[in-house]
This record gives sequence, structure tokens and C-alpha cells, in this order.
Amino acid sequence: MIHYFWLIVISLLLLVFIVIPAIVVWRLSMRIPEDAGRRRFLKKAAVYPLGLAAASGYGCGYERCHTVDNRYRIPMAAGSFPDGYRVAQISDVHLGKFFSVADLRQLLERIAADGPDMLAITGDLFDDEGQNPAAAQLLDEYVDRFADGIWYCLGNHEHFRGVKEIKRLLSATRVHALYNRAEQVPGKSIWVAGTDHPMIRETEKFRQLKAEYFAKTIEDIPEKERKSTIVLAHHPEFIDNAAAAGIPLTLTGHTHGGQFGIFGLPIFPVFKYTRGMVRLGDCYGYVHTGNGSWFPCRIGCPPEIAYFEFRG
Repeated sequence: MIHYFWLIVISLLLLVFIVIPAIVVWRLSMRIPEDAGRRRFLKKAAVYPLGLAAASGYGCGYERCHTVDNRYRIPMAAGSFPDGYRVAQISDVHLGKFFSVADLRQLLERIAADGPDMLAITGDLFDDEGQNPAAAQLLDEYVDRFADGIWYCLGNHEHFRGVKEIKRLLSATRVHALYNRAEQVPGKSIWVAGTDHPMIRETEKFRQLKAEYFAKTIEDIPEKERKSTIVLAHHPEFIDNAAAAGIPLTLTGHTHGGQFGIFGLPIFPVFKYTRGMVRLGDCYGYVHTGNGSWFPCRIGCPPEIAYFEFRG
């Protein structure tokens, strides 16, 4: 049974995209004398609510369920990453009514079959207390499918769903869970750093805490090895901190790409960085569109698997 919250969300979607446009069309038609002119107007105007209904059906029933592969090449400094090194990223899975552990298994299997060197997960995966234990076990099952394992940072929804318990679940796995710290990839001169999500709303306090988190995250990385470091952060504004520190690639999520887009651009760019690649000097950041949803509808912003390949 669908949770009452989602019934409310779906009802609001129907109201905004179908009911209100239909009422507007009807009210406008009443201003036209009842003759052939009104009939012509209604035939033409009916296209709009019908089109919106079709788009809503497409976004809820098709696009949100069909993940795309997006592949990028990242220019690298000499001596930083092995040429051709590949990282896959997923984010914002949001386990729950619309994304099950079985769906997660299919996603992991698809990524593993592509053969990247490591998998990065940038938060908001563990979003259902009932499914979280099975999801942690599943991640551990797939660690060996990636040469350099699975790497993870927290999102805000992990805090909503009991972050202490989630950390305990991950501690029993071989997943590299990074909480404001960095680790060197075993056997390689590559570092992966992961930040926590600042759980504070006031803008200045958020920025201050974000800076503190980031400074703690990279403090163990030797200065000369920052050029071979990947930062994982849930919030996309960590891209600024990482670029200022000379980190070549920062992977983020949180925004879901806005969930609605046109021509590859978000319709509602409410974040500083909402979707896709960001370049600051010689440093790159990426904002993942997410694999789950805030509500079950995506239009022009499909869920994705992002692949990054380092090339000289």
C-alpha cells in the first residue's frame, strides 16, 4: 500500500498538471459564445491538459525507471591517476516505496558488468529502516566486483534514518565508508576523501561547518598527492572547497538534477550547482541526477550511472 505521503504528492501532481489546466481551459471557453468558435477553441485548448497528462504519465511510468549511462573523460596531470582509470558513480538511491533492494541489485550488476575500477556512492542510499540492513549486505556482496572496491559518503537522509545504525551496518562490511576522512586506495597512489553532510540550514553557519568538514576530510592527504585525489560529497557546494584545494575531481549529488529538465538543463535550478559537470580552473566537479526520486516523476532528467575516465 502506498504511504499517505505519496498519495498526497501524487494528488498534488494531478492537481497542478491536469486539474488546474483543465479548469483554466473551461473558464476561458465560457467567455466565447456557444457556437463553432467555442468548439474550435475547446478542440485546440484540450491539447494542453492532455499533453500535460501524457507527460506526467511518461515521467512517472517510464523515465524515472529507465537509467542512462553518462560517460566523461577527465584530463589529468602527469603522474596523478593511471591512464584510463575509471570511476562509476551512483547517488540518491533513496531506498523505499519506489526503489527496492532488488532494484539496487540490478543497478549494481549493470555497473559491475561495465568494469569500472571503483564505485563511488555519494549519499542518500539508506533511506528505509526496513531495507537498510539488506542493502548494506548487498553492497558488501559486490565489493569484489570492483578492482578497488566501493566507496561511500553520507547524505542528509542517512541522518534522517538513524545515522548511528547505518554506520554500524557499514562497519560490518568491506565498503570504504568515509566520514570526514580520506583513505589511500590500497596498492595505488590514489586517495579518496569523503565528507559528511552539514545538517544545518542557516547559510553562513552551513558554509562555516562545510569548510570545517572539508578541512578535516583532507588533512591526512599529503599536499603533493592532492592531484591524485577524488572527493566524495553529498552537497554540490563542496565542489568549491575541493577546487580551492586543487582536487581534480569532486563527485556530488543531493539535487536530483531538479528532476525536471529540458535540453539537458534543469527547469528548477534552485542550487548553485544543480546538474552535470562543473569546471573551476583545472578542477572538475560533478552533480549527479540521482537514481531515486523525491517523488515518483522525472521529465527530461533521467536517473543515471556516471562514468569518469582519467586521460592524459
